Amino acid sequence: MPNAENIAMLDAIKADVEACSAMWVVDYRGLTVKQIQELRRAIREADGSMKVYKNTIMHLALQQEEQPTLDGILAGPSAFVFAGSDVAASAKVIRDFAKENEALEIKGGLMDGAALSPAEVQAIASLPSREEIIGQIAGAISGIARGLATTINGVPRGLAQVTKAVADQKDAA
Repeated sequence: MPNAENIAMLDAIKADVEACSAMWVVDYRGLTVKQIQELRRAIREADGSMKVYKNTIMHLALQQEEQPTLDGILAGPSAFVFAGSDVAASAKVIRDFAKENEALEIKGGLMDGAALSPAEVQAIASLPSREEIIGQIAGAISGIARGLATTINGVPRGLAQVTKAVADQKDAA
């Protein structure tokens, strides 16, 4: 019979998996407590959270949630990073932290019901953030609007210049 602590952990994992848009799995062996605290803080700033759960209970929770069970990834010490609304932001934090601290290893992840390899997590981390995409779209719309306004404004300006030229010709004659 399962103990109450494991049942509570299973429920917590299910809630985290349901609430997140993506989950990244990392191996944190070799990091100091201070480094782990820095990583957690950076992940929180990216609207995510990092938690450590038992691999067997994570496997069971994923199975019950009808998600890929990540059998190849869930070996050894694992920390789970649950992404918020901006999936790329938390992946970037992990990628950047792993560059600075070789002890952190990206093992893979889970997004939209599909298991992801470490290379796929790296690819997601290289995507622009939500704010950058919104800025690019706004810039494109602004450029189009500016061009349209210039074109529309050019018609009356051209008419005024032609009218002035005709008036100047009549005055000269």
